[in-house]
Amino acid sequence: MTDSYGLIRQIEEQIAALPAGYISKKNINGKTRYYLQWKENGKVKSQYLREEEAEEIRVQIEERRQLRKRLKELKKKFPAVKENVRKFETKVRVGNELAGMAAGVKELEKREVYHRIPKYLYGNVRTRVCVVYGLRRTGKTTMLLQAIADMSEEDFKKAAYIKLRTFDEMDSLTRDLDRLYQAGYRYIFLDEVTLMEDFIDSAALLSDIYVPMGMRIVLSGTDSLGFWFARDNELYDRERTFHTTFIPYREYSRILHMDSIDEYIRYGGTLKAGETDFDDEELWEEGVAFRDDESTRRYIDTAICKNIQHSLSCFAFGKYFGHLQSLYEAGELTGAINRIIEDMNHRFVLEVLTRPFVSHDLGITARNLKKERDPGKRTDILKAIDKEAVTRNLMKILDIRNQEERKIGITPSHVVQIKKYLEALDLIVPCPIEYGMAGMEPEERILFTQPGMRYCQAQALVHSLMKDETFHMLDRETASYVTERLLSEVRGRMLEDIILLETSKALGKGYEVFKLVFASGEFDMVIFDKANNACAVYEIKHSSQCVREQARHLLDKEKLGLTSPRFGDLAGRFVLYLGDNLDTEDGIAYRNAEQFLKSLPDFYPFPKRTSQSFRKNDIP
Repeated sequence: MTDSYGLIRQIEEQIAALPAGYISKKNINGKTRYYLQWKENGKVKSQYLREEEAEEIRVQIEERRQLRKRLKELKKKFPAVKENVRKFETKVRVGNELAGMAAGVKELEKREVYHRIPKYLYGNVRTRVCVVYGLRRTGKTTMLLQAIADMSEEDFKKAAYIKLRTFDEMDSLTRDLDRLYQAGYRYIFLDEVTLMEDFIDSAALLSDIYVPMGMRIVLSGTDSLGFWFARDNELYDRERTFHTTFIPYREYSRILHMDSIDEYIRYGGTLKAGETDFDDEELWEEGVAFRDDESTRRYIDTAICKNIQHSLSCFAFGKYFGHLQSLYEAGELTGAINRIIEDMNHRFVLEVLTRPFVSHDLGITARNLKKERDPGKRTDILKAIDKEAVTRNLMKILDIRNQEERKIGITPSHVVQIKKYLEALDLIVPCPIEYGMAGMEPEERILFTQPGMRYCQAQALVHSLMKDETFHMLDRETASYVTERLLSEVRGRMLEDIILLETSKALGKGYEVFKLVFASGEFDMVIFDKANNACAVYEIKHSSQCVREQARHLLDKEKLGLTSPRFGDLAGRFVLYLGDNLDTEDGIAYRNAEQFLKSLPDFYPFPKRTSQSFRKNDIP
């Protein structure tokens, strides 16, 4: 009986996803035109089809006809199943079927935010729903099923899981909620709820009607911006919200059982498909989201760009498009969002890679290659490269504007609005920056919460160096070695961003965490303990070697003198790197960056005052 029930439900879902009606062919002004026609509410409706679409739709119509025929036969063969199938209009899972789904995730590691779900389910929530949102592959569905798997036997009998689809509507969902309530179900998990076009404009029904009746409703979805709109309008002050997009290194390491910051730089930002979205067969085949440039572009397009576009089009009949309306109407909004994300990544790469070529500052890569201890790897090839040509080539590659291919240009207003939405998605965070002296020109820096996305694009661009003629003539071993050293510079800058972002998010309101920029040079990170009026300063290096030059800014009396009067007693000077913990004679504490990140948020940077702790009046 259960198998027949599941088969009938599956066929009904397949039918609902296929086009109804028939294709008509008309001759208009000597040209053949194709139309899909169907009846809706007693009226005949039609949709124009391009010739190449007509044959595909015709095949789908025939497939639908065959499925309807098979469905009729099954319902006739299993009449007892018929009424059960009609019981729910949406994709409801309860009982043994739900138990099987939950069993698959019971032993998986839990996200740090998971505890908020059971806290909501068994707490005093009055008129609130629980909202779990974030980009694809960040563990949302898994957490819902883990909450179900952890239920007592008595509570499980009252649990229902509904996975919404694009053709579902709030009316059909509320009718199913009424049926579930009458049948005694009290714990409702609504997955992919933002796929419903009318969700944003009617979300308050869930908190205002069903929660007061005694239901506990957990909502989840990948259209994060849709929840953002719903929270500020329909669900204002009637929801408990937490995000899954940001996955810090400590959590990524624990869940996936890996201890390499370089692996996090390469792939961080999403969890592996097999561990987070077992219900999506395509993700099993795709594997890691950021394995190459193409998979990264596909993720940006599907998980971010279409997320924004879908939410805007569904909310208040699209009235919140604002400056983006013209791009949307021209069919260029997704492309514009993609270009802005790429542009931010490319500017980051350009800054990291061209700075060594045009200033003395890095030169460090070239100097390190020339001083390499292993004579077989020692080379001064970077001095032989045509640096201006390489820089021009990089800038040419990074020019993604392609103005001639666009109907409408991207204006500063477009950029501001899209960045606002990217921040709402938790994809980007403005980098906190303080300046060492008055009159310095402010600069904009962006921190990405998904390092794998940034690194993958950086990697593709760095390999463009192979187009340089001198570089191209190198033997492959040397070329590969030099390219890897350049990628190491990118990983170094990304390590700075990761540590700054994760520390600022972890330490809470009692601290300020920022980059401190001087006229020449900067502290990669400063932690200011507001309650104790004390600060610690950091340099961050993607290296396992302890080299005195790494701490040159931490030993600079002028920089230290500009820091302590503003941010309190100088309690410590640290280099975060990839080597072992050690303390130097000149008061610099070297600490392992991976251990530092794993210790958050419990890490406390300020040791008890010793002779190595400095007040603002006794800078060394």
